[in-house]
Amino acid sequence: MVDGDDDATAQAWAALGGPAPLAAGVEYEVVRGVLAARLPVRRLARASVGVCSLAAAELLAARNGGPAPAVRVHEGAVATAFASERHLRVDGRAPTAFAPLSRFWRTADGWVRTHANYPHHRARLLAATGVPDRGDDAALVERLAAGFAARPAEAVQEAVHAAGGLAVAVRPGPPERHPLVEWRAAGGARAPLPAAGLPAAGVRVLDLTRVIAGPVGTRVLALLGADVLRVDPPEPAEDDDFLADTGLGKRSAVLDLARDRRLLDDLLETADVVVTGYRPGALDRYGLAPDALLDRRPGLVVAQLCAWGWTGPWAGRRGFDSLVQAGSGIAVAEGDGDRPGALPVQALDHGTGYLLAAAVLRALTGRQRDGGGRHVRLSLAGTASWLVNDLAAGADGSEVDGPAAGGAGQEPAHDPSAWVAERDSPHGLLRHALPPVRYAGAPATWSRPASRWDADRPEWVDR
Repeated sequence: MVDGDDDATAQAWAALGGPAPLAAGVEYEVVRGVLAARLPVRRLARASVGVCSLAAAELLAARNGGPAPAVRVHEGAVATAFASERHLRVDGRAPTAFAPLSRFWRTADGWVRTHANYPHHRARLLAATGVPDRGDDAALVERLAAGFAARPAEAVQEAVHAAGGLAVAVRPGPPERHPLVEWRAAGGARAPLPAAGLPAAGVRVLDLTRVIAGPVGTRVLALLGADVLRVDPPEPAEDDDFLADTGLGKRSAVLDLARDRRLLDDLLETADVVVTGYRPGALDRYGLAPDALLDRRPGLVVAQLCAWGWTGPWAGRRGFDSLVQAGSGIAVAEGDGDRPGALPVQALDHGTGYLLAAAVLRALTGRQRDGGGRHVRLSLAGTASWLVNDLAAGADGSEVDGPAAGGAGQEPAHDPSAWVAERDSPHGLLRHALPPVRYAGAPATWSRPASRWDADRPEWVDR
């Protein structure tokens, strides 16, 4: 079944500043029962990919002339891609999704969610609670559970935050409103990009993002022809499995931004796009504040991503998808009885990633027409606000998003096998999800596998 004229797609496209008539042409091949949840995750996911595909088609048309290629997105591909980390296999090995101390904990007055996948976050969580890192994980879970059960959720949250760890009290919705995309034009007079077979061919993207949302966005840009160089600090090293999944099509280099300023400046000198995924202001001291970048490099596209939004008391806090779900009412909406739950995939991360790529593509289309740069900002909180405050509030009950989706009388459960592929890579034999971005003539997969951590020189490939 093919579906079109989707209001979620229209909302996302409007937030991106896209011309309204184009959104009406996006079509979806429907797969019943995918991404089943109480909240309309299926609509969020397919609309995020739909507008990303449309932005790619629009940019290709702006470069080559003529109408934009037709966009038709398959919900099976979307559902598989939104769980790409689960489908990943490296020489047959499945990665670990969440560490044992990353979970919900019952407190004296409710629940708290922690995130301790990285060793330094684990250490800070244990330090904040006074639990020594001794014994096996099961023993640590038992000790932490006893300590949390005696304290209010907000007290746990603030104690862990003060120690530099990550914990968020589970709250009911609706969440605070945040814009889905923030957008402003900047000066410049860049020459138009030449005609090309791929929308982002020849575009140099400096990728300063980590974990899932930002890397998903830049993974899309790599798919569409951009030279994407991911640059990380020397510590902490990124998990190899994250790189194998979200690094497809990219290269990886390590720079100390304080000591290697000359190398950073060389990269910035000819970059077309800079994407950052850190807390507001965290990179400003390295000359990476948006205004500083746009003043130095007129016509640059600067795209920023954060967890909790760009204003408000939580703007400067660290965050991950699971924590934003806990703090925005999503965990309560997806819960069972008094126990909180979670979305079927890390939809805030993946959805924001595709919206980020769409924003960059639309910014490049704008620059193609007027030569000027753009500054765009997104957040996981903005995507959560869209899901709960807009998509869920406007749902008409006609979708198959509820827990019963795929049950008796429904179509068979989604089979992801058509949307995964195997390839050799520096990591080993990879099985990975295929890209869901689709327009007529779109690439079926990435031109290269993911690099290993710090495997590449910090320079552009055609230098």
